[in-house]
Amino acid sequence: MEFNEPNFDKIYNFEDRLVRFAAECIFFVRKLDKTYELDYYKNQLIRSSGTSSLNYGEAQGSISDKDFIFKVSLTVKELKESRNSLKILDYIKEGNNDERIWLLADVEELIAIASKMINNKQKQ
Repeated sequence: MEFNEPNFDKIYNFEDRLVRFAAECIFFVRKLDKTYELDYYKNQLIRSSGTSSLNYGEAQGSISDKDFIFKVSLTVKELKESRNSLKILDYIKEGNNDERIWLLADVEELIAIASKMINNKQKQ
């Protein structure tokens, strides 16, 4: 199966990066076989990647720094959950290798960016 690389144009808007990550996770799991075991991780990855984007959307509407930190912390939590699902799929070599590598690299960057946002807000 050929890997259609996501649009690698640099996205500077964090929300747009989260949306792209969630969508790429959907594209990735659509290509996986339908088995009991894989369905579990496919569903988990779709939920956690999508929820990370939704939580960040909520954070943008927060009314206090404390609320922003809490909601971005939820984003990080969901991204880490996505990372774990991807690591399991990587360990069992399911799905396109290039796609898995790209998704794993992207989720690491997203975790780092969101964590930095939290740290910067805490220093204010």
